[in-house]
Amino acid sequence: MTATPQTWTGRWVADRAGIALTGSERLPELVGLALRSGNPRRAHLLVSNVLGKHVPQQPSVVHGAGLELGRRVRELLGARAAGRAVVLGYAETATGLGHSVADGLDAPYLHSTRRPVPGMTPLGGFEEEHSHATSHLLLPADPALLAGDGPLVLVDDEFSTGRTVLNTIRDLHARHPRGHYVVVALVDLRSAADRRRLDEAAAELGVRLDLVATASGGVELPEDVVARAERLIAAEASGGVPAGVPGDVPGGVPVDVSGAAAPGAAVAPLVRVALDWPAGLPDGGRHGFTAHDRARLDAALPHLAGQLAEALPAGARRVLVLGFEELMYAPLRLAGALDERLGGDRVRFSTTTRSPVLAVDDPGYAIRTRLVFPAHDDPQDGGSPERYAYNVAPGSDPARRFDAVVLVVDDVADTPALHEGERALLGQLRRVTDRVALAVLPSHRPVPVPAARRAEAPPALPAPLYGPAFSSYPAEEVAWLLKDLSGVALEAPTEEREEAVQNGGAHYAESLPVEYQPSPEYQELFHQALRGSAGRIALAVGTVAETLLRERGPGLVLASLARAGTPVGILIRRWLAHAHGLSVPHYALSIVRGRGIDPVALRYLAAHHRAQDVVFVDGWTGKGAITRELADALTGTGFDPDLAVLADPGRCVRTYGTRDDFLIPSACLNSTVSGLVSRTVLRAGLIGPDDFHGAKHYVELAGSDVSAAFLEAVAARFDEVRAAAAEGADRLAADPHRAPDWAGWAAVERISAEYGIDNVNLVKPGVGETTRVLLRRVPWRILARRGAGADLDHVRLLAAQRGVQVEEVNGLPYTCVGLIHPRYSRGATGGDGRAVASDVGLGSGSVSGAGVGVVSDAATDAVSVSVPGRDS
Repeated sequence: MTATPQTWTGRWVADRAGIALTGSERLPELVGLALRSGNPRRAHLLVSNVLGKHVPQQPSVVHGAGLELGRRVRELLGARAAGRAVVLGYAETATGLGHSVADGLDAPYLHSTRRPVPGMTPLGGFEEEHSHATSHLLLPADPALLAGDGPLVLVDDEFSTGRTVLNTIRDLHARHPRGHYVVVALVDLRSAADRRRLDEAAAELGVRLDLVATASGGVELPEDVVARAERLIAAEASGGVPAGVPGDVPGGVPVDVSGAAAPGAAVAPLVRVALDWPAGLPDGGRHGFTAHDRARLDAALPHLAGQLAEALPAGARRVLVLGFEELMYAPLRLAGALDERLGGDRVRFSTTTRSPVLAVDDPGYAIRTRLVFPAHDDPQDGGSPERYAYNVAPGSDPARRFDAVVLVVDDVADTPALHEGERALLGQLRRVTDRVALAVLPSHRPVPVPAARRAEAPPALPAPLYGPAFSSYPAEEVAWLLKDLSGVALEAPTEEREEAVQNGGAHYAESLPVEYQPSPEYQELFHQALRGSAGRIALAVGTVAETLLRERGPGLVLASLARAGTPVGILIRRWLAHAHGLSVPHYALSIVRGRGIDPVALRYLAAHHRAQDVVFVDGWTGKGAITRELADALTGTGFDPDLAVLADPGRCVRTYGTRDDFLIPSACLNSTVSGLVSRTVLRAGLIGPDDFHGAKHYVELAGSDVSAAFLEAVAARFDEVRAAAAEGADRLAADPHRAPDWAGWAAVERISAEYGIDNVNLVKPGVGETTRVLLRRVPWRILARRGAGADLDHVRLLAAQRGVQVEEVNGLPYTCVGLIHPRYSRGATGGDGRAVASDVGLGSGSVSGAGVGVVSDAATDAVSVSVPGRDS
């Protein structure tokens, strides 16, 4: 074993009991050694320095150790499998570690428990054979949490023999088989025989089993280690050195500081802190903890930390936040937030425990002092009536004394036994510090899922698609609730598609326009538009994101309407991460005019998230056809139909960045600004009743892909517009005219009548929708507000390429409006798709009495880009 410094907290045991650690050089940094008392199964205890159980540690170190393991698991699984994973932690020691791993993996979490809960029927259980308290219960509020077939990640502080993990896997695999298990631990100390046994069990079950650990090695134990430990414990109790144990090593002083205070000793004041704990937020993972719960806690922590800070004595330099047995994660996160509030490195974190351990006041021993107190949570599991708090009292080293202790318990444990009697925990804490603050969290009491639902098999749902296999976006940016149709020939010429759609022979979502590379001239227009509008778009993104955060809470889930809404969803997600440190889920799903939203995608969202947390996102509104389609499709589903958009010139939504009709450059292009994904497809024979709607991934267009460039250009402006975005959200909240008035729809009906068009679906208002008319439909006319400037440069270029008039109009409520050729037949255009007749016997007129003038009628090369087929 590598020579360890004199300060290694395992030296005392190693020298006296003959125990040695081998393997990773990091082991002495991570663990010390102590002797268990009252446990005939195992003599020694590995005492972690980063777990936050027995040794007070910086909360950032404790949480960070789990986060790093979670990120490593995510890398191991890949984004797709990670999105289906569930984390299971072990009580009591690893409940906080498991929570932190779930944070790093961004997965739902459950931990086992030794506390029976009235009204909760255990889903299962298993035995921890070496522990002082062996039985574990699994009490998820929703049994479906463990019923999926995604990877199950099991988290414990140490992996010594593998028996506990194997017991767990066998129990759960018999109920809900799955193909992949991942075991996570701070240290892996298995023997070769233990490794073989686990490998054989995995082969027997036919599963893949991986292990992720911070450090690995082994523990060398003499054959008589239990007897040696018993003699050491007896000798320390009497202050002597036992026979048969080397006597040339300086002895420590056994320190058990339980007992009454000396006469006249000062007793610190006790302050009760009434925390504003969010209603309904679980205090931990005993019954399950979701991404929504995590986001709610993240948002509440700064305020909660402020309440704790107010309870501390002025000038406190060393503060301990002490959790309670299985209640580790909430106190840990409170400790981290309090440390940030106080300025850093002033707070330590640990928890009480059921584990009886010998305390020896020696720098080379991991447990220097202990408080022994009666259990105060009315335990019903037949365990020991005593509980312990280690390294809380300073012992012989005054530098280890805490100025204040914040004790965090749940309301089940806030009993007279906590407060009354000379051995009560609060009484003992008040004798070892200057002030004790008590914070009581409401113990989560979930409503159990009805038995009928437990019997139901989870509905079969397809898995999302992720980049880079599908789309050029990174996997963490968006999960596509789509079916990959990349190998299917779906493209048809624009004129052929238009005739079929208008004649009722086909729906626009049954085929795709041909995707061509944009011309250099048009690409330059896109980049010019992006440079000129990135700040304006960033402000709209920030205004929407801040509004959603205030009104929907930090647990929101973004669901963008593919594909134009998807870059917007990614930008909102990036804003929330950049400005608030939130990591929110983001999905892209299909909606089709006349056919509704993808019902299988809705089922997927409902199975993984609360319906009320899902926010539907798009880029802009036109006349509001998709807004109405969305509202109709979501009636009775529990989903909120309030669509969030960057620009709402149609005045048909209540959550928007602006109601100005301005150019969002992503409207200029097609798949090459939308992750190389086509617009969505819904066609019988390709999309079955249990399939997501379809789309294609145009890998061959990667050379022209500007999807990342668009996102980066906008995100680069976030900092400069942050204050303005908050002000924009303030104005939106106070706007008395925020409610939709559907002025855009009324304008479209007026335009349709004045130009002799009897179908409002052929009138596409707004810059974004006009662009799409020019790129993927057969345009008839373009109406432009008189004096419109650079926002329409790309429209004028496209109109010239298609040989279409751009008519300047006074009083137009939009910057521009695109009119699709009415009563279309292929004879209305030339072979190259350019307009032959701008008038086919229909009325022409003006809007609000305005005159009409031709701005451009040049005919150049045919357009070389197409855009998704829908109207927002």
